[in-house]
Amino acid sequence: MDWQVFAQQIAAMAHDLLGQESVAGTLERIAGSATELVEGCDAAGILILRGEQVQTLAVTGPLAEESHRLQERLKEGPCFDAARRRGGERVFRIGDMTDLQQRWPAFAPAAAELGIGSMMGFLLFTDDENLGALNLYSRLPGRFDETSETAGWVLASHAAVALSSARHHAQLTEAVATRHVIGEAMGILMARHRIAENEAFNVLRRYSQDRNVKLREVARQVTELGSLPRLT
Repeated sequence: MDWQVFAQQIAAMAHDLLGQESVAGTLERIAGSATELVEGCDAAGILILRGEQVQTLAVTGPLAEESHRLQERLKEGPCFDAARRRGGERVFRIGDMTDLQQRWPAFAPAAAELGIGSMMGFLLFTDDENLGALNLYSRLPGRFDETSETAGWVLASHAAVALSSARHHAQLTEAVATRHVIGEAMGILMARHRIAENEAFNVLRRYSQDRNVKLREVARQVTELGSLPRLT
């Protein structure tokens, strides 16, 4: 591998990731970058674990998606382990799927039947949060070596930072939108009932608590109806 060229590609990818307009777009670009930048990678996917459930966030094709489903059903596999950070391991590299029946007796033979010859899994993390795993697949055994692992690890490190940034941006955008709709609803109540700003907010808050409805949803209904929703 020409590492100077690779460094230039990584720099271009990092810039591209930060330019994505959504978390979904960032995830798709991360997965696509793996197939472009890691030699031998035929498919890639990103998953996170929610309890015992695997949630697929992005895939480049059916091979990765089927592998995620298989691991969820069997509750074992390298990417499942990477996302859980079992034993502190953050990278898994499997040279030949048919040799792993002792470690993953159910997953390994089933994955081989899917057409997975070799694979790698990388934990996507930052200093304060576990984001899941980036999974790379090859249809042939022996396709990933130490160079592939290094390239994948560099990609995963950049991807984790970009994904974390995208998530925080999405959360901030949602918070701003929530503040805006609540302010608009307060203005409607202040004009309609001739009450002060703090009183209008308390009306919304009490309605939200009494009816177990999110404050933003109550505010949205007020902006649409021009008043608090009537009980049905």
